Amino acid sequence: MRLGRISKAVGVAAAAAIALSACAGNSGGTTPTTAAAASKQGGSATVVEVNAFNTFNPNTADGNTDINSKISYATHSGFYYIDNKLNVVHNDKFGKMEKTSDNPLTVKYTINDGVKWSDGTPVTAADLLLQWAAFSGYYDDADPEAKTGTSYFSYAGDPTGLALTDFPELGADGRSMTVKYSKPFADWEIALGGPGIDIPAHVLAKKAGLTDTKAFVDLLKGMPRGDSKAPKPANTQLRAMADMWNTGFDTKTLPADPTLFLSNGPFIVKNVNQDQSMTMVRNKDYNWGPEAKLDEITVRYIGDSAAQVQALKNGEADIVAPQASADTVEQLKALQGQGVTVDQGNQLSYDHLDLNYSGPLADKNVREAFMKTVPRKDIVDKIVKKLDPNAKELDSQLFVPDQAAYADSAKNNGSSAYQDADIDGAKKLLNGTTPEIRIMYNKDNPNRVDAYSLIRESATKAGFQIVDGGLGKSDWGKALGKGGYDATIFGWTNPGVGVSGVPQIFKSGNDSNFNQFSDPDADKLMEELVVTTDRSKQDGLIQQIDKKIWDSAYGLPLFQSVGVDAYSDRITGVKYMPNQTGVWWNFWEWAQK
Repeated sequence: MRLGRISKAVGVAAAAAIALSACAGNSGGTTPTTAAAASKQGGSATVVEVNAFNTFNPNTADGNTDINSKISYATHSGFYYIDNKLNVVHNDKFGKMEKTSDNPLTVKYTINDGVKWSDGTPVTAADLLLQWAAFSGYYDDADPEAKTGTSYFSYAGDPTGLALTDFPELGADGRSMTVKYSKPFADWEIALGGPGIDIPAHVLAKKAGLTDTKAFVDLLKGMPRGDSKAPKPANTQLRAMADMWNTGFDTKTLPADPTLFLSNGPFIVKNVNQDQSMTMVRNKDYNWGPEAKLDEITVRYIGDSAAQVQALKNGEADIVAPQASADTVEQLKALQGQGVTVDQGNQLSYDHLDLNYSGPLADKNVREAFMKTVPRKDIVDKIVKKLDPNAKELDSQLFVPDQAAYADSAKNNGSSAYQDADIDGAKKLLNGTTPEIRIMYNKDNPNRVDAYSLIRESATKAGFQIVDGGLGKSDWGKALGKGGYDATIFGWTNPGVGVSGVPQIFKSGNDSNFNQFSDPDADKLMEELVVTTDRSKQDGLIQQIDKKIWDSAYGLPLFQSVGVDAYSDRITGVKYMPNQTGVWWNFWEWAQK
């Protein structure tokens, strides 16, 4: 499933945040059989990214960052991908995904013969079943309030849609799986099997002490659906597999055990230099999807935008995706006469300040006071205005200005109370108290540093004591939701299709709901949203949810991100993409000139 991803900073790869997930793209189509896809030209490219890689499982709440997702995208394959027009493109070379019934909604997945992991093991329905088990929460019986039961898989996305299914029907051939829903599901086409099947069931089965994938399937088939009203002791083997899924693929270096980084996609990871770089080589066996033209891709992690520009200028990088700023764009455009192309545009992502519902911010008056100190206008002026003269403070948690429903939502959601800093209003709410607030952010991201500095300076005027909780580029993402801070500055980016990104972040109890926002009425609206297939009705529901979030003093959206990519004329086939995948969306078309 395509998730709202944690973005690099201003901008994206997980695009516009949760909101844009309301703007679904068109679906349909099959993998194009272009000359670019078929050619095997060879050569190499070096790509520079802001964040540093730290896991081979990008679907966990801890691992859900843009860079992890991009590496997974290049090394895994599935039933679909999303193109730069936000269309869902089916990959019929991998297998067939077909809706066989509307009532009840029934979807059959069939993996083609010959699709395999890089250790030679076939990709089977067991791998898809593992993904269903992790994404659906089917076996969970935890009751957070009673503190009983078990939550097995720490899935970054929202399980609401797949929770509408019973145990899937597995085909006798071992390559097909059929899922039946009890209600319509708006995002059925992107629910499973793509854009890649990341984690191999045969590896998890072995790590849990099972003999093979048949034993794995039998274990899941023999377990009932979890019931939080009647929790049972955790199943030891499923717990072992879930723990492995949750954290066993986390690493900043290349594991000694090759089963921890298996590929079933166009590239295979060759080496990893902690917090510095990664190299991937072409999977020579891969022919079940668009085939890469390059033989090797090196990814370097450089947070400093000026250093990215210099690397491109010196020929040490071919493609860069720096933190967008006026200075950075100016420096890149100065290279255009030297064989460099620069693409710039609004992204499906936004930066925001989230407040925890605990510690000093458990008091709504304190949250509102802190929100009143945030100099959103100054933040926009310093970080975004020079890039986009029309940029303004973002006044919705769920829409960006590019969307038709944004204006109505912003007008009615309560954002007008926080247009700019109101120090006197904040002091009145604090009534002489001086709360200590620790703010966590990516200290290697210049835009986040600027936002933190402006917020600290303003909040101090109202009496807040601000503590710098900044963390490094490969550490801040895993710290989300773990405590140790009161507020955090980061970005959400969205795939641009589907609506599940909304409950992913804002529904009570979800693993990507990092600040523990909870509103029963909002939960009901989100449950209605995921089963609403009429897009015009989706917008109305999302507007209601947006208001609920603002009413709770959740925090503040800051600005819609502006994205900038630049690439050398040494590499062809690079195309801009506004969502979480960025220029990687068609990496198979990249070629060395």
